[in-house]
Amino acid sequence: MTDSVSSGVRFGRIAAMLPVADMARACEFYVSALGFQKTFENGTPVGFMILKRDAAELHLTLQPDHRAASFNVAHMMVEDIDAVHAIVRARGLRIVKGLRDKDYGLRAFVFEDPDGNRIDVGEPLQRA
Repeated sequence: MTDSVSSGVRFGRIAAMLPVADMARACEFYVSALGFQKTFENGTPVGFMILKRDAAELHLTLQPDHRAASFNVAHMMVEDIDAVHAIVRARGLRIVKGLRDKDYGLRAFVFEDPDGNRIDVGEPLQRA
């Protein structure tokens, strides 16, 4: 017996949902530092927000008692990873894994956002 979905099913986008203890602080970081745009918010106070930039989409959900996980919760593919790394460092955020070229074809690093969410950032290595 197999539990599989029919081949006619198609999936659309999947967006990372990040829990945040302080919605304003999280929004400020992703908008001001990383250039996302707020496209939706809900609640008073705001308890849910959608941020977009290029093909990327993040959903923020207010969780006042949020405690960050000890594992990566999102992976971002970017162009110009060195610029993203510089922004994260300039903001004084914790770098969990330093910027390195990986044997699986990515230049990558992991940082913690202002709520401690671990974000894995990668850029494909250019092959000569």
